Amino acid sequence: MRQPHRNASSPLVSHFGFLLRVHNIQPYFVREHRFHPERRWRFDFADVQNKIAVEIDGGAFSGGRHTRGGGFVADCEKINAAIVLGWRVFRYARRQDMQQFIEDYQQLTGVHP
Repeated sequence: MRQPHRNASSPLVSHFGFLLRVHNIQPYFVREHRFHPERRWRFDFADVQNKIAVEIDGGAFSGGRHTRGGGFVADCEKINAAIVLGWRVFRYARRQDMQQFIEDYQQLTGVHP
């Protein structure tokens, strides 16, 4: 049986949402955006207009899904498909790395609220 998507309430996802709010770029993003026309893949956060996505990979240091063989391979398939569809995907596994996204996003889009 397939596990329900539980990433929505993770501390890392909450922290990233907080960063978007603090820097006034949250309005550009949607949560759980389904980006593929056939697969049920979703991005944790997506700026659909600019095709910029953010994936939060929790459990990197505790043997979580994203670091085990099957989960890692599935993530590769998902990210590669997103790139083919024209998405730029940022992946984060640690809170301290997320701040850099704000600067990168502003540089890519010219948005400086």
